[in-house]
Amino acid sequence: MAAADDLQDAGFHVLEAANADVALAVLEAYSDDVRVLFTDIDMPGSMNGLDLAESVQQRWPHISLLISSAYHRPHSGQIPDEGRFMPKPYSSEDVVQQIRELMTSH
Repeated sequence: MAAADDLQDAGFHVLEAANADVALAVLEAYSDDVRVLFTDIDMPGSMNGLDLAESVQQRWPHISLLISSAYHRPHSGQIPDEGRFMPKPYSSEDVVQQIRELMTSH
């Protein structure tokens, strides 16, 4: 939630979701407006952040992916093609920079 506040402070419009199931429901409604999905690997719900990222890439390929975790270091084959991994801990400046780069590269 702190990352969402940091992104809003940096001028981004942020849609939050408590888990992957809610995130998919939000994307069903707003996918045309979403440019980047920022997710943690470890989260509650029916799927983890890697599964969510894979589903988003398949359904909405225009959405770039930023995946994070404090506990996992996925190998490149686990990150969807349009995705990046950012290990925790990270600074708010790192998150903002990664999101900006993803928005301009895709």
